[in-house]
Amino acid sequence: QVQLVESGGGLVQAGDSLRLSCAVSGRTFSITVMGWFRQAPGKEREFVSLITWRGGTTYYADSVKGRFTISRDSAKNTVSLQMNSLKPEDTAVYYCQGVIWDKLLSRELVYWGQGTQVTVSS
Repeated sequence: QVQLVESGGGLVQAGDSLRLSCAVSGRTFSITVMGWFRQAPGKEREFVSLITWRGGTTYYADSVKGRFTISRDSAKNTVSLQMNSLKPEDTAVYYCQGVIWDKLLSRELVYWGQGTQVTVSS
């Protein structure tokens, strides 16, 4: 079973920075894409950013472009999200998502982390 475990959330003030991390563990697998989504209270889950594992190509939602940076550590199977210039509207539960090829099942599956709370006060 592949698991995604997030860390790094917390309570900060507007303008501060936070760094989220997500570690992938489990049986034999290879990562295709890793990404971050977020869900604010009363809203649907929305895309934040993603990175392709092989080429390192990155994509961002317009709302975070220029403030957030996604990166990967292939050796540690870890993806991080550096969040700068945080705004109150960034407050949400942040979820790590992985599109992962399970070598034993010979299938590509989507996995989610448990979520980590980010709260930005004004």
